[in-house]
Amino acid sequence: MKHFDCVVVGGGMVGAASALTMAQLGLRVALVEQFEPEPYSPEQDLDLRVSAISLASQHLLEQVGAWSQVIQWRACPYKRLGVWEQAYAYTEFNADDIEQKQLGHIVENRLLQLALWQEIKTQTNIDLFCPHNLINLSQEESQVSLTLKNITSLSQTNITAKLVIAADGANSHVRKMVDIGITSWDYQQSAMLINVKTEKPQQDITWQKFFSTGPVAFLPLTRAPLAEVGLSEENNAEQGGYASLVWYHQRDEIKRLSALSNQQLQQEVMTAFPKRLGQIEVIAKGSFPLTRRHANSYQSKRVLLLGDAAHTINPMAGQGVNLGFKDVKALQTVIASAIGNGECWHDINVLGRYESMRRKDNLLMMSTMDALYHSFSHPSSIVKTLRNVSLLAISKVPFINTAVKNKALAYACGI
Repeated sequence: MKHFDCVVVGGGMVGAASALTMAQLGLRVALVEQFEPEPYSPEQDLDLRVSAISLASQHLLEQVGAWSQVIQWRACPYKRLGVWEQAYAYTEFNADDIEQKQLGHIVENRLLQLALWQEIKTQTNIDLFCPHNLINLSQEESQVSLTLKNITSLSQTNITAKLVIAADGANSHVRKMVDIGITSWDYQQSAMLINVKTEKPQQDITWQKFFSTGPVAFLPLTRAPLAEVGLSEENNAEQGGYASLVWYHQRDEIKRLSALSNQQLQQEVMTAFPKRLGQIEVIAKGSFPLTRRHANSYQSKRVLLLGDAAHTINPMAGQGVNLGFKDVKALQTVIASAIGNGECWHDINVLGRYESMRRKDNLLMMSTMDALYHSFSHPSSIVKTLRNVSLLAISKVPFINTAVKNKALAYACGI
């Protein structure tokens, strides 16, 4: 039987980052995952699942050694964020306002995971159990016993750990095993992801327009490595011309749109999206329902929940994986501090500090996104006027612009 300091269940973006940060502390780590990410090739189509990686998340990825690989593949920096409902209330956030070169990067989820995995495979203190899944978990006084199953050979392996990190997604199997409940509700809407080729050159802005049926959003993408994108203060590139569109609507409407051919969907997009989008060509599409979940606790003795296993958020502002990476950084900080202070880092009370650090912040972001979502979907003409006046004030009134807009922007970027 193998013994580990930490076992991470789930090898997605958050789980892989967790394994690396624990290994950086000198811990012996096991990572359990069913599927290895597909290798990268420049000819591959852009994936539908992308994330808006904040500056704070970028710093974490740099810390674990994965970011340099991401930018050698492809990542699209964006410098501005536009938000509006009525044209007169258009509000734009700019990296210059917080003295940064960009607000973040739009990156395909699979490439983030793959870059993290490549770094994991260079670490001598991380054992990779793939393709494996977890079939049993039992907590004892000083350790956790786990039984893993190889999904190819069907053989079983027993291991133990001082800490188990559950990073196995929104439908976390580990969370269910340790009987942690969730609070959740269904937004009664779905989001459609549409990858498009645009007639316009590569852009440095991501924008979102609100309708009563839900927002539509534009996220710039590129097929070129970051070094070739050329989105600098001096030169806005004349290449690229790709984007991810996000279309929120009632489920029946998203189901109808999903059934259309790419050419038919292209016509629907041109009708429904703002004219600033310009001409587009649909190259891929997919959809998913909108659901919020929040675990009633992030801890069950020596088991901790991170990322989507602990919380899923309305994707409207693209903060989901950024919250997960904040979880990763917080746990590393807690354990590093305990080790530095001569404490038993895997003591249950020490591990409890992780939830104290993260729950309030996660709940604040989740509640803020819900408030924005419900505010912009409210049919009242009075509410509509108030929200547009508020956007106008944020954009035009100097005091509010500085005190609210820039601070909110810095918080969203994690700086």
